[in-house]
Amino acid sequence: MVPTYQRALIVGAGPGLSASLARLFAAEGLRVGLAARHTDKLADLARETGAALHACDATDPSAVEALFPRLEPALGGSPDVVVYNASGRLRGATVDLDPEAVARSLAVSAYGGFLVAQAAARRMLPHRHGAMLFTGASASVKGFAGSAPFAMGKFALRGLAQSLARELQPQGIHVAHIVIDGAIRSAARPDPEGRPDASLDPDAIAQSYLALLRQDRSAWSDEIALRPWVETF
Repeated sequence: MVPTYQRALIVGAGPGLSASLARLFAAEGLRVGLAARHTDKLADLARETGAALHACDATDPSAVEALFPRLEPALGGSPDVVVYNASGRLRGATVDLDPEAVARSLAVSAYGGFLVAQAAARRMLPHRHGAMLFTGASASVKGFAGSAPFAMGKFALRGLAQSLARELQPQGIHVAHIVIDGAIRSAARPDPEGRPDASLDPDAIAQSYLALLRQDRSAWSDEIALRPWVETF
């Protein structure tokens, strides 16, 4: 059976992959909600897609719990698709990192994912229906020098997704972690000269998220990895 989804919430929304997801979901007939700490940058996207905007710090339990009932009037109910797309990037030599900044990075990348998943699960479980998609990175599976906090957070998010898949999929909720193994193309970061498609097209990534939502429940994926054809791994 292929589930039918009606309402999508993207947490950690921004102008890149989240924008591609919002446009695609809206084109597919889903009502869309966008949540971010600062929503001013999302006003044009909200007008384009008809999305509901809500400011939310994903690391604050009370803010996350309040997010869902605030969205329900605009979406016509609780979201049955939730995408966690927030990341706490922090770079630097281990000996120079500020411990408080590291804690914040971990909270954004992983703890916020737990809070959003918990709030979503409480609403999806009574219906035995829903999907949660978690955006990972190369750092989800390999840590790089000078990027320990990001790897720590993304490893934790991957562990969360794996545990949720084992717990929730038998109850009708599809959980998947998507490893984005490469740079995402943008106006500020185009493909290098002479290397077409050397980075991931955010619209193409969004199509893979949609493909996950269209999977028959007899053959659900709980993790996929996306990378450009020239990426070495």
